[in-house]
Amino acid sequence: MTNELVLHADVIIVGSGPGGATTARQLARLGKKVLLLERGIDQRSKPYYGTYLGALIYADRMSLLFTQEGLNIVRPLMVGGATSMYCGCAAPPPDWLKNKYHVNIDAEVEETMQELNVAPLPAELRGSASTRIAQAGQALGYAWEPQLKFMQPARGKHFDCGAKCMLGCRCGAKWNAAEWVDEAVQAGTVLHTRANVLKVLIEGRRATGVEGTLAGQPFQALADTVILTAGGIGTPRILQASGLTQAGQGMTMDVTVMVYGFIKERGIGNEPPMTWSWENLDDGYLLSTLIDPWLLFPIINTLKGPRYPLYWPRWNNTLGVMIKLKDVVSGGVFPDGKISKPLTANDRPRLAAAEQVCRKILKEAGADPDNMFMTPLRGTHPSGTVRIGEMLDNDLQTEIAGLYVCDASTFPEALARPTVLTIIGLGKRLAQHLAQAH
Repeated sequence: MTNELVLHADVIIVGSGPGGATTARQLARLGKKVLLLERGIDQRSKPYYGTYLGALIYADRMSLLFTQEGLNIVRPLMVGGATSMYCGCAAPPPDWLKNKYHVNIDAEVEETMQELNVAPLPAELRGSASTRIAQAGQALGYAWEPQLKFMQPARGKHFDCGAKCMLGCRCGAKWNAAEWVDEAVQAGTVLHTRANVLKVLIEGRRATGVEGTLAGQPFQALADTVILTAGGIGTPRILQASGLTQAGQGMTMDVTVMVYGFIKERGIGNEPPMTWSWENLDDGYLLSTLIDPWLLFPIINTLKGPRYPLYWPRWNNTLGVMIKLKDVVSGGVFPDGKISKPLTANDRPRLAAAEQVCRKILKEAGADPDNMFMTPLRGTHPSGTVRIGEMLDNDLQTEIAGLYVCDASTFPEALARPTVLTIIGLGKRLAQHLAQAH
């Protein structure tokens, strides 16, 4: 390449979601010269941030990214990554990560919970209709509990949270990994947006940097340590282009649906999403209070059939229970751009059983059983594409010296719970490992 820009750093981090933001902040504070490369831009100051137009602008393929099987995936491409369009939910890592895979991040997770004041919303802010669903579940013997949140209502100018929060937080109550990007930059990290990293540079089984385009122009960045944090889809594609062909072979992606019912009173649409939840560890699924944002409600349900968008006028009277199904490794992210995530023979009966539980809960909450329906399937938390124990060691290093991964692609199994707190814990642990190793 002629006239190619060449950048230098101690550590290159690709992606600015929770993994990238955490490792950049931690390493910069430890005195490392960090280069943070983000494919998207910082959208937080844009007038369209947190709107339906915004979701079209900063989500991959205008929010119309689908697997070959038809599962919709919303993949934000922007500073802050997935935390720009999440529900602000937090959960500690499952016990099996420590017991089965010997990755202990308990201390890092506890530190993060204290630092970010991770806690359920106050009872008066959880929403009366959402609480109604939780109480109905409790009455049926299911141990619904207030959901831990990366959310502090007092931070915002005015707390204005509803299903629309999945488009981006406009009131400022919800923590976004972009805030830690800001802190990383203050500590000396150099951030480049519009940086599309295409491959890792490797010499003699050691990473030496990355190459791609920066604002459309070719560039190289050189460093002894490269950390890929481009997510469960982006990271394996970079590794594939770098010669690590095992990346992307198999993935986990929690199959997610909502079951809707209707009441005469006000529903959950204008209440904070996912304020209550219940985890069924035996059958491998999580239930929570959730509904699609107002404009997306008819669009998503058009995929189910022509009569379902007709429920749109009843959006304000809708109760919704989300099912997040723990899946197994299958399908994959492939070099030709395709993504596959088939339901396994074991997934379908568990999904059907979870749907029946949701219908019982909604009926107990007062919803008309004759009008209940389940939304089309979608995929959340694409992960497990560069798994610990297969492609990564316990320190998150690949077979290439100096090349690490720190995002949802590292998960050896589906978490079937909110992922951000686990990713932050992994990021803090990795930063400390690198500081001690060098």
